[in-house]
Amino acid sequence: MGPSTRTIVAGAHVATVDPVGTEHPDGWVVIDDETIVGVGGGTPPEWAVRGDAPGGERLPTPPVVEIIDGSGHLLTPGLINTHHHLYQWLTRGWAQDSILFDWLVALYPAWSAIDADLVEAGAEAAIAVLARSGCTTVADHHYVFPRGAGDILGGIVAAASRVGVRLHGTRGSMDLGRSQGGLPPDFAVETTGAALQASADAVARYHDASRGAMVQIAIAPCSPFSVTSELLSEAAVLARSLGVRLHTHGSETVEEEAFCVEKFDKTPTQYLDDLGWLGDDVWMAHCVHLDDHAIARFAATGTGVAHCPSSNARLAAGIAPVPQLLAAGVPVGLGVDGSASNESGQLGTEIRQAVLMNRLRAGADGMAGRQALYIATMGGARVLGRGAELGSIEVGKLADLALWRVDGVEHAGIADPVAALTLGAQPPLARLLVHGRTIVADGELTRVDERGVARAASAAAARLAERAGV
Repeated sequence: MGPSTRTIVAGAHVATVDPVGTEHPDGWVVIDDETIVGVGGGTPPEWAVRGDAPGGERLPTPPVVEIIDGSGHLLTPGLINTHHHLYQWLTRGWAQDSILFDWLVALYPAWSAIDADLVEAGAEAAIAVLARSGCTTVADHHYVFPRGAGDILGGIVAAASRVGVRLHGTRGSMDLGRSQGGLPPDFAVETTGAALQASADAVARYHDASRGAMVQIAIAPCSPFSVTSELLSEAAVLARSLGVRLHTHGSETVEEEAFCVEKFDKTPTQYLDDLGWLGDDVWMAHCVHLDDHAIARFAATGTGVAHCPSSNARLAAGIAPVPQLLAAGVPVGLGVDGSASNESGQLGTEIRQAVLMNRLRAGADGMAGRQALYIATMGGARVLGRGAELGSIEVGKLADLALWRVDGVEHAGIADPVAALTLGAQPPLARLLVHGRTIVADGELTRVDERGVARAASAAAARLAERAGV
């Protein structure tokens, strides 16, 4: 038996993001079910159009063939979001002019009133916006679990499934309340034991370690200023015993650095390193304030970084040293971060932001557009441990693809189609495929009712604001 369906994208500018950066100005890609089986330039091969096997031999049952006209379009791998807080969709527009610590203090009381239903509604809207911006894989860091709030992580998993994206959900936690010297109020934290048990339960219930997994789970204590050393060290042991990845915030602000130096007499990187939190199974969000020693340790251990340029600017955290990280060989992916610190919620626009921010810090040659595209695709796949399956358009990889229209009025005549995405206005999304299935067509979601999603999110935000007394 052969594949049941075959999809051929023909005539597009194909940016493969493979190890040598191959591009086909008039290219084609052949997908059998969920797997890429052919990539090249010029006219698609006869075997593909006939429905034969890639080698040209006849199949006993030829697949149903769909040919997508890619002329006037740019085809890239689907974008990979390596850091988000989906629940924060419900508190966009709050604390608009605050640095991180003040912003958190302003928002913790509202977040302590969330429940599974509210989070699911907010997450679905946030994921819908991500998908419409070319995102096929979403890493979400959820760390607020009020008592009696229900299965919050299950609601996020359900929302991702309905929209059709891959989810790397993390079971976050906080156990260091204000009375113990942490930043969060005591009512927003868990006990250390409860956090560890809930993390193990989440992995057992939702994690899929198989190839092509639509849901994977990581263990993710929130940050050095909201969790105890005990939780950090025991979470690392737990995650490695279960074979899952680790995630946290690191070196985001100068205030975090000052907290770690005052409390532990160490930089955030030194502190986390001593607790077993550097390794090729770890990725950290932000990493704005890394010195040369920290960058060298990240490179030596293979620790990944989620770069969140818009959120870092929104909270005035600074500009991460991404060119130096890349030069050292550190895996770097792109992230939106919480929708309450990046009200856009789009991943596609973060590519341009990454280019511009890093040029401000490092000069005009600090980051090329294709470097930013790499970060948003293959870099993110490496950070999430999915580099063998996702992140590039190569034979044998999964068909997570974004087809961008670049012949409209915004981009007509542009000298370089890739620059339309990396330097121009975000191109309209003609098609988004996840696991070979179309989840966005002509800019519209195909699996959910966008208006219904918007209404549900609006109602959930209003209910949360009422609970918070806003």
